[in-house]
Amino acid sequence: MSKKSNTSKRYTAEFKKDAVELVRSSGRTVTEVAQELGVSAEGLRGWVKQAAIDRGEGPSGALTTAEREELVRLRRKVHEQEQTIEVLGKATAFFANRKTK
Repeated sequence: MSKKSNTSKRYTAEFKKDAVELVRSSGRTVTEVAQELGVSAEGLRGWVKQAAIDRGEGPSGALTTAEREELVRLRRKVHEQEQTIEVLGKATAFFANRKTK
């Protein structure tokens, strides 16, 4: 079980998955497993909660990991498109002003 990743995230998806499975299968508390793995109990609780949501066991309306990732991707795309629209608007105004002179 690889603990650190080379990306900006602190723990790999594999490590989180394995940690959650350890909580689910061991009969030990989140705090006990967190101490054993050297991670924050609150962080591990969040991973366990998100894993339950991903399995369809979360509260109504809770976003799965895939849905969260899609939301982030779409928000980023909207932001990029808004910037493009702004630049195009400025270019249109610039060229419209040049034609009137």
